Amino acid sequence: MLFEYLAIALLIALATVVGLIAIGLGELFGPKRKSKVKNEPYESGMPSIGPGTRRMPVRFYLVAVLFILFDIEVVFFLPWAIVFRQLGLFGLVEMAVFIVILLVGYVYAWKKGALEWE
Repeated sequence: MLFEYLAIALLIALATVVGLIAIGLGELFGPKRKSKVKNEPYESGMPSIGPGTRRMPVRFYLVAVLFILFDIEVVFFLPWAIVFRQLGLFGLVEMAVFIVILLVGYVYAWKKGALEWE
């Protein structure tokens, strides 16, 4: 049973090692001298004007939450698709109920205007 999780454990270990190597190389070979000009924010060749913090419109957060919710459904679809044949009719009905719940949420967001961008 633990052998089934070996691939996931190796993937997590490899991702951790690659991340640590990237951070280490950045620290080792990155610039060390700091100055006022280097610490100044720079955006597309234009100097910053005004404060760097602005209020974000709520619609950005709403779109982000909707994206996360409907992205999580893909996380549930993949394992279901892998074991679809072993689950049989029960798995099909269970996933159909899940899809209907997602569609109800999607229609609700659509009717409330959450997907409009004006």
